[in-house]
Amino acid sequence: MNINFTIIGQAIAFAIFVIFCMKFVWPHLIGAINERQHKIAEGLNAAEKAKADLATAEQDAEQELNVAKTKAAALIEQANKSANQLVEDAKSQAQIEGERIRQQAQASIDQEINQAREALRAQVAELSVLGAEKILQDKVDMQKHSSMLEQLAAKL
Repeated sequence: MNINFTIIGQAIAFAIFVIFCMKFVWPHLIGAINERQHKIAEGLNAAEKAKADLATAEQDAEQELNVAKTKAAALIEQANKSANQLVEDAKSQAQIEGERIRQQAQASIDQEINQAREALRAQVAELSVLGAEKILQDKVDMQKHSSMLEQLAAKL
């Protein structure tokens, strides 16, 4: 066999193999490679979109957290104001109640003083009548002299 013929045969066989591969194998490989590139590109795009969504979600969460902190501070402030208002109301109610009790006590004291005065007047009138009886050695009629005794009690 001739070496030139062998090389030419191998070259022709190689060319047929290359043409066969280009016709039947290469399109499938290129299609698979293109499909794989497309999937990788989609994955990268999805990753970028997810990263952007994550950044947006973090910003939204930060804003919601700030809003919640503001609302919480407002609620705490309102609760403190309500507590202070309740304390002030309780103080004013206690002062009003204390004043009412003091007035009732004063009225009760005044009433007891008036009752004591009346009792004292009655005793003085009785003692006056007894003293006058002793002096006159005669009975003084209470009913006859009641107007005089009332005037005497009023002077006392």
